[in-house]
Amino acid sequence: MPKRQYILAIACHLAIPAVVIASGVLFSLIDPDMARGHADYARNFQLLQLAQRGTIAAMAGLVLVLWIACCYLVLESKQRALPWLLLAAGGPFGFTFIAMLADKAPAPDDLFQQFLRNLKIYWRIALEIALFISVWFLASEIVGVKRDLMIAIQSYRTGTPVEAIIAEQNASSGMWAFSEGLQVMYLVVLIYLLWPLFFNWTARLRRPRAA
Repeated sequence: MPKRQYILAIACHLAIPAVVIASGVLFSLIDPDMARGHADYARNFQLLQLAQRGTIAAMAGLVLVLWIACCYLVLESKQRALPWLLLAAGGPFGFTFIAMLADKAPAPDDLFQQFLRNLKIYWRIALEIALFISVWFLASEIVGVKRDLMIAIQSYRTGTPVEAIIAEQNASSGMWAFSEGLQVMYLVVLIYLLWPLFFNWTARLRRPRAA
């Protein structure tokens, strides 16, 4: 079983998109034009605008707290010193190094850590490089498949040709590229978090067969 801190770290990371979506819904519900018809229109309009901005600020703050908590809990599960938390400032790139850190007190059934400890240093370096490339490639492919799927669903629901939807997205390519870049970075961290669990699960499945 994975350590409690590690499970909490995954939970914190999974909570990030929920917070972003909830804040987006709340932002759309707060419409400054609702102040129309009231006696103090100008003041109410400004208050509603301030509330809108407050939802964005609150979302950003909560996402930051969840991100730092995720990195801290991973380090805590590996019994690593607090200064390593500075790597959290590097986003998914910094988390890559946090994920590379060996567990100082691994669980007896942690086959992943046992595998890493048995590797020679040059094989460990090769493994981490291959894993880094594979994780970013997989995350990019997942976002690409998701984009194509959403376009197909939108085309089916609205009757708009796929080519027209793609052309509309290309017209605002900067915004779409930024959004997909954030999705890729989120998935990179998620894959790194799930990778040890997947390794242990598949290794345990193979053990009885080997026996």
